[in-house]
Amino acid sequence: MKEVRTLYVDAGEDGTRVDRWFKRRWPHLNHIQLNKLFRSGQVRVDGSRVKADTKLVAGSQVRVPPLPEAPDPDEKQALSKRDIAFAKSLVLYEDEEVLALNKPAGLAVQGGTKTTHHIDKLLSAWGEGVNRPKLVHRLDRDTSGVLLLGKTPSAAARLSGSFAKRKAQKTYWAIVQGNPHPVEGVIELHLAKRGVGDRELVVPAEPKDKDAQPAETEFVSISRAGPRVTFMALRPHTGRTHQLRAHMKAIGHPILGDPKYSDEKSTQLSEGLKLQLHARSVMLPHPSVGMLFIEAPISPELKAGFAKFGFSEDEADQDPFAKKQIKRR
Repeated sequence: MKEVRTLYVDAGEDGTRVDRWFKRRWPHLNHIQLNKLFRSGQVRVDGSRVKADTKLVAGSQVRVPPLPEAPDPDEKQALSKRDIAFAKSLVLYEDEEVLALNKPAGLAVQGGTKTTHHIDKLLSAWGEGVNRPKLVHRLDRDTSGVLLLGKTPSAAARLSGSFAKRKAQKTYWAIVQGNPHPVEGVIELHLAKRGVGDRELVVPAEPKDKDAQPAETEFVSISRAGPRVTFMALRPHTGRTHQLRAHMKAIGHPILGDPKYSDEKSTQLSEGLKLQLHARSVMLPHPSVGMLFIEAPISPELKAGFAKFGFSEDEADQDPFAKKQIKRR
């Protein structure tokens, strides 16, 4: 759809969230595309800007901007042999219910207006419909490492439940600017999304802020390269957008190679490096029986950081948090 239109909210849609109102009419739109429309003010209700969770009132006028075209229904089947081989090469673990991929840095998990190559599209390599694996969590485009999926609806629901109920232990490796003090602890700091132009940043916020969400990150220092940088393990206890990146910036130790959450020192130290954040491992209950522990080999991007500052992956225990004395900040 290329033109701006004005539509009216039906009586039966009174109280419906505006994002769900859009999804009912244009189901091909994903949450990234919708949020960008709301954030940039292209969607208006009775002339006012709205957020995704704004409740509509019967009779209201909704300004509908030009929308991305729906994909060709055959697009999901159109994976090339090369794409299928690439998708299969990412597999870290697979059984009848669970699929774990080693997501490369730079590859988005889901598509957007200008993103046509992404993990979600590659999942067609396993089939369509009930055979198509389902995402149960996400990683930022520039973060590498373990990405879990459910291969059946029930497995996906159980895995998603483990993440929602904090039964999943995710361990990230990162190289950050400076030396955090204390060397281990927990960051408890509410975060809120803020639109800056056409970009969205996550920033610290007061708990009473209506947009603020509680966020908690456990951290431990593994090794230092003098006072300049530290190799760290990070464990998010909540799953907020950009949580680790925003939390480390907030305590004065940005993750190196981060174009969004940086400062002058980290930018200088990051020369030649991409984002130094890697989802190293995840441990959680298997949908059927026992526990799953999946570990991803370090990415070329993190290897470059290790080489630059003299770190080695054998400096880290399999669970760097096992002996930690928790201190909150």
